[in-house]
Amino acid sequence: MRANEMCAILGNVHEYQDLLPLTEKRPLATLPFDCKYRIIDFNLSNAVNANIKSIYMVFNQGLTQSVFDHIGGGREWHLDSIKSRYFVHFFQDFLKKKAEGKPYYEAAIDYLQKSKSEYTVFMGNKMICSIDLKAVLKIHQQHDSDITVVYKKMPKAEICPRDTILDLAENSVVTGTHTIEEVPSERDLENLSMNIYVAKTQWLIDALTEGQAKGTPVAIQDFFDQAMSYSKTGAYEYTGFLSNIFDIKSYYDANMAMLDSKKFTSLLYSNQKIYTKLKNEMPTYYAPTSEVKNSQFATGCIVEGKVSDSLFSRSALIEKGAEVTGAVVMPNAKIKENAIIKYAILDKNVVVEPGVKIIGSKEKPVVIKKDSHVISDVYGGEA
Repeated sequence: MRANEMCAILGNVHEYQDLLPLTEKRPLATLPFDCKYRIIDFNLSNAVNANIKSIYMVFNQGLTQSVFDHIGGGREWHLDSIKSRYFVHFFQDFLKKKAEGKPYYEAAIDYLQKSKSEYTVFMGNKMICSIDLKAVLKIHQQHDSDITVVYKKMPKAEICPRDTILDLAENSVVTGTHTIEEVPSERDLENLSMNIYVAKTQWLIDALTEGQAKGTPVAIQDFFDQAMSYSKTGAYEYTGFLSNIFDIKSYYDANMAMLDSKKFTSLLYSNQKIYTKLKNEMPTYYAPTSEVKNSQFATGCIVEGKVSDSLFSRSALIEKGAEVTGAVVMPNAKIKENAIIKYAILDKNVVVEPGVKIIGSKEKPVVIKKDSHVISDVYGGEA
């Protein structure tokens, strides 16, 4: 695929109350994943792997510090050159302009015009996947569609009630959309929209211009969802690994899936490379007292206790006598002597004092908020 054939818009405005407190001070897109990644790494990598040189990202105001901390100048994704760059816009500016009766897609349209790209891909913020966007573009070019939407057949348990479900004809043409909330179903699998859309850039510019005159939804993802009802839309079926993040359990399960070697390899070691922010740190140290089973560690950790079926981000400490089972542990956590952690998510900088027990379940893991100092036992629920 030639350079500038496609540009990308990453919509990061949809947040989910059921992910609190993990998203209290960060957007869903920068939640840590599988020890060293962030969720946004996958969409950025999908774009870069398709030779996309220009990326436009929309975020909610007040939730961007972790975004800039992580992406920086964009070097790891090759977005820091004269020909490659990324742009960030605040969703609240769109809302303000609409409230004032002004053209609210103006900034997005300006980006699209200046991108000089023939095609545009839009990606939402909660689907973890490694997808070949060049293949999606090829299918779009072969069919006479205004929009091509990517979907995957998913079990209902892994679908948010408000997610868009596609009604498809045999020729992969979208005939309608609905949500499980609106139309309950007894089917084992549903055609889940992955919130990835490809369209000709000029078509999108014209559609956005016309849409804002009619008062279409401000969020571009919602615009595409609505546009499928009146535009010729084709569908591309994705068959690789997918995690749909919309609540604590789905986030926990997505991380735990990385302890399955087949799923881990499918997502992270396919033909599509996944890029992330690099940190040069010491490797993890395993003391003679440590006992580790089926777990992953990022760099800089010190392991003196027992660990099983868990994932640890950078610079975590597990002291002698501590036991950790079925946990997702974020950077700089300190689990002190004889503490017991079972089925829990520990956010950044959590300190668990000696002998303290934090006990959840696979169905309802305990969440310990960022910067918490846990001095007494926690059973179930959230701390």
